[in-house]
Amino acid sequence: MTPTFDLSELLDALDPQADLAHRHLWLIDLLRWIRGNRDSVPRALARVRLLLDTLQQRPDARAKLQSWWQVLLSTVDATALLADYGFSSRSAFVSELADRLRLKWLPGTPETADASALFALVLCDAFDAQWINALDDATLTRLSELLHVSCQDINEGNCAWVPQVNQSNVSPWQATLLEALTFCTSQIRAAGFSPELRLRMNVPARETAPFHALDDDIVALQVAYLASPHVDSPARQHALQQYLSRLEACRQAAASVYTHLDSNGISVNLVFQLRQLRERVLRVRALLDCLLAANPQASTARLLAQLVTVGQARRSLRALISANSSMLAAKVAERSSETGEHYLTRTVPEYRAMLRQAAGGGALTAVTTWMKFGVMALGLSAFWSGFWSGTAYALSFVMIQLLHCTLATKQPAMTAPAMAAKLKNLDEPGALDAFADKVTSLVRSQVAAVLGNVLLVFPVVLLISAALQLALGQPMIDAKQADYVLHSLSLLGPTALFAAFTGVLLFASSIIAGWVENWFVLHRLDSAMRYNPKITGVLGVARAQAWSAFTRDNISGFASNISLGFMLGLIPAFASFFGLGLDVRHVTLSAGQLAAACATLGWDVLRQPALWWCVAAIPVIGALNLGVSFFMALRLAMRAHNVTGVDRARVREAIWQRWRQAPLSFFWPTAEILPAPDPLKD
Repeated sequence: MTPTFDLSELLDALDPQADLAHRHLWLIDLLRWIRGNRDSVPRALARVRLLLDTLQQRPDARAKLQSWWQVLLSTVDATALLADYGFSSRSAFVSELADRLRLKWLPGTPETADASALFALVLCDAFDAQWINALDDATLTRLSELLHVSCQDINEGNCAWVPQVNQSNVSPWQATLLEALTFCTSQIRAAGFSPELRLRMNVPARETAPFHALDDDIVALQVAYLASPHVDSPARQHALQQYLSRLEACRQAAASVYTHLDSNGISVNLVFQLRQLRERVLRVRALLDCLLAANPQASTARLLAQLVTVGQARRSLRALISANSSMLAAKVAERSSETGEHYLTRTVPEYRAMLRQAAGGGALTAVTTWMKFGVMALGLSAFWSGFWSGTAYALSFVMIQLLHCTLATKQPAMTAPAMAAKLKNLDEPGALDAFADKVTSLVRSQVAAVLGNVLLVFPVVLLISAALQLALGQPMIDAKQADYVLHSLSLLGPTALFAAFTGVLLFASSIIAGWVENWFVLHRLDSAMRYNPKITGVLGVARAQAWSAFTRDNISGFASNISLGFMLGLIPAFASFFGLGLDVRHVTLSAGQLAAACATLGWDVLRQPALWWCVAAIPVIGALNLGVSFFMALRLAMRAHNVTGVDRARVREAIWQRWRQAPLSFFWPTAEILPAPDPLKD
């Protein structure tokens, strides 16, 4: 909205003796006038120059503005703005989330002596960062001359801590910068001393103890600066270099935490603290530029523009979650990729082993199908039917894991992170060919797994149904249920949509698996199980070690299988409660249900078109289960690994070239293939 006042009205309304709230409201109005419609940076700059020209022509207004500025400096503490604006006052992610909700929902007041709160009201638009960054040197110099005040001009505020002998040489702005540097340094030092970071740093970082001497270095720099604030003396240069080198050592010590994430795990709070420390180091460098740079006005403008940007991000919940969960997502993806490497088949023995494992998984899923229909026969309510179906699924999937069998749809979400890592450096020699190898191995492995699952689940379900017919006089399901299965699995219905949704659940189970494994490692539960006196007292040393190793090796699979089982069972029940009509379609389970329907309806089912629509739906269900889960896992892994700018045309061409060169390799392991040339790179 365009301001309804002009510059003359603004200057006439300026009153240095007004109360606190009205003095600040005048500043808010002034910035609204400069901002205008937020549609043109040149227009905003023209208004700034118009303000300076008008003040030059009106000495009375210029004197009132300078008096107003002195009152502002004496009543508002700008140190917290420079040192802490944009940073959390707490070290916990959840506390920061609550603070952002408060800032987002509760209005601020201009009746405040907190410069941070006032800054958020005055420079409250992202457009402000644009026009502040665009200020030229001449305009910045004129603004600096207009607002220049010495410490002797004010009796309180940010100059109070400066020694009296130096106050004639130091401006309030320089005094504020020095104090802000002290605050930032103290926060960096406190972060380095926090147990969560200190205990995870590498041994050299702890031995050199860079955080211990950081306070002495900033004091030495301040003393050297106050001794000669306008002279680039050797003492000041020495103190500056000492402080910067110590600051860099602190940054590297904190960065060493990242090298131990595989063995120690990671948490959102840990990432939050590391990011806060890194951003404070950058803030210190920006403050030093404002204090010591050859053109401090330009550095100050950049800092103010940065604070505007930080203020916008400070209110964003999405920015907080995205920034602090990316590293956690990366570690979850890496843990999934370690598991996913075991699902890729490269040789004939590995391929045959995959077929055997998938066949075992298909046979066990036939038992799961029987258990599922048994739960349905009990006639329970929707929730309890879903709960016990989920329990049956979870037990079956865990049994498949413990017997070292394979469920085909679990593989893509695990293998995607391993493939994303291959996309990071496509320009390296052989990178495209290596990625094509990964794709070929993945497709080949999925073909083997799906075939093994489906080709075994069907006959085993028929055998179970026949055994039930002989033993109990009735098959696995009755004719009414069989007709319902043919209707629900038909390709003509919403089967494809449900299959894609199941792919989302498969992806979610892989994320849960990576998160649980990371949590297990983060809290060192394997070590606790191995060495805790209470546990070893109950189990014995040898058994405790065995259970520790077993749990560490299988915790990811347990989390994935149990979560997937309960999601497949409970989500349709919850969707039904809300009237969504959402269901799941898992390729192996669907093939087992179709087999049960065929066993009930007998040979006559072959004459029904509904059967063949269901048969046609099975590969579609498999493709969507695999494709959706793989796509989502690949996208997450690429974001977590910061994989950007991938030349998709080159990737597609490399895969197509592999298909033309050796199509059989996508279905059966073949001899080693020579790297294909990259036609788009030449």
